[in-house]
Amino acid sequence: MNDMTPESSDPRIPPRATCVLRYALDKHAHDTPDKIYVVFGDGSEWTYAEMLDRTKARALALQNLGVAQGDHVAAWLPNGAEALATFFAVNYIGAVFVPINTAYVGTILEHVIENCGANLIVAHGSLVPRLHDVCLAALAQLVIIGPDTEAPAGLTATRFEACGGGTLQPPAQPVEPWHTQAVVYTSGTTGPSKGVLMSYLHLFSNAGPETWPFVTGEDRFLINMPIFHIGGIGLPFVMLARGGSIALWENFKTDEFWDFVRRTECSAAFLLGVMATFLLKEPMSPRDREHGLRLALMVPLTENAADFRSRFGVDIYTIFNMTEISSPIVSAPNPTVLGTCGTKRAGVDVRLVDENDCEVPVGTVGEMIIRAERPFAMMHGYLNNPDATARAWRNGWFHTGDAFRMNAEGHYFFVDRIKDAIRRRGENISSFEVEAEVIVHADVQEAAAIGVPSPHGEDDVMIVVAPVAGRAIDETALIEFLKTRLPYFMVPRYVRVMAELPKTPTAKVQKVGLRADGITPDTWDRETAQITIKRERL
Repeated sequence: MNDMTPESSDPRIPPRATCVLRYALDKHAHDTPDKIYVVFGDGSEWTYAEMLDRTKARALALQNLGVAQGDHVAAWLPNGAEALATFFAVNYIGAVFVPINTAYVGTILEHVIENCGANLIVAHGSLVPRLHDVCLAALAQLVIIGPDTEAPAGLTATRFEACGGGTLQPPAQPVEPWHTQAVVYTSGTTGPSKGVLMSYLHLFSNAGPETWPFVTGEDRFLINMPIFHIGGIGLPFVMLARGGSIALWENFKTDEFWDFVRRTECSAAFLLGVMATFLLKEPMSPRDREHGLRLALMVPLTENAADFRSRFGVDIYTIFNMTEISSPIVSAPNPTVLGTCGTKRAGVDVRLVDENDCEVPVGTVGEMIIRAERPFAMMHGYLNNPDATARAWRNGWFHTGDAFRMNAEGHYFFVDRIKDAIRRRGENISSFEVEAEVIVHADVQEAAAIGVPSPHGEDDVMIVVAPVAGRAIDETALIEFLKTRLPYFMVPRYVRVMAELPKTPTAKVQKVGLRADGITPDTWDRETAQITIKRERL
């Protein structure tokens, strides 16, 4: 590679050493070799120099296995040191990192393997048995991490330790900011999972210094989202871009959260709204403010965000984001506008439109569509899915599939996924708004609102709830509580109580399964209960 190859003169494109993993890692390992880059839950640490050494060793092994610049490498790994080192090594040689959801099995797993076009997969030994039951498509090589296991027929299995020796070669050409860095698969809520093509500019713009100026190179960001999620792959990269550090956690655990924060000296964290609710509903402790966490991104912003800040002494921010875009909506610290996702950040255009892409008036609900000023700051397609790409990018704007409204001050408010909206007796109901009120109840730990077929046509509203540990949910009392907080047409007819709501590995409630279950034998029916009460009185 010619290191003197000119960089882009476009002022919208940052230097390679700022936004391309290979060059950013080289820079920080040279300038601040002894600075800690990552801390793990067991207390071990890697400096920038150590991160570079481990990355180069694994990159050499990948090259010895035949991986070249531009190749796709699948990674099927839980959060941890192995996943991080593999991610960095793949990008260091200019290859494309393709993380796979560790919960995938059967036809979903088969679809991703076929779609991603990888020849080599790095997989944890505990997951490999699932490969025996699926078509392996182009896969030919398997690198096993962790426990030994039998490889499926047709795959040549090895370990990284057996692939050393020789000299690491530089990429054939410079790794450019607009090159594809990763393919991250969406949850597939509207069909088979789609592989989002993400450039270095996309991941950098997603949560980099310009987009989230409140996070600095002095921060240590807690990574509790899986590496196959935008929060798990994006945050390690943008903290590298800042010259900051991360604390890598295998997964979120409510009762261990603050101990982990203290032990790893985290100063920033990303919390799904449900995670924040879990933490707030834990018993009060004299140690609630004994930590170094200075800020948390709460997504979505819950009604009790102010209580969270007051109790734990943490500044709260919120955003709207999805895998395909780059945080177009960002809040100021400690937003006081209830339910806001924030306001439009610099560098993006945002519109709310109807089904014909015509802009709707202020205060009216419409689909959010987005475009960015910086090239490649958003996804540049769905891998091997041109039809889905064309639908998403119609008329030159990315269509989120999310319904929003905007007030006169420019605050955006999420209403619902368009496909999740409930239609009851001529009224459109936001499942998100119903859930936001249900979760306020002291006995409710988590909630999902869904539409179920009504005998009168359209939908009836069902809520599926899980109780706070040690408490029980009284359905009648819960409905009476909601009657004081929701319009009459939004008050649920059905209540189903579960010990825990089914969720994806990224902590999203699996509403598809709940809708498929429908009205189960253990579902409480408000109308039937009222009839029963009247009969008892007679």
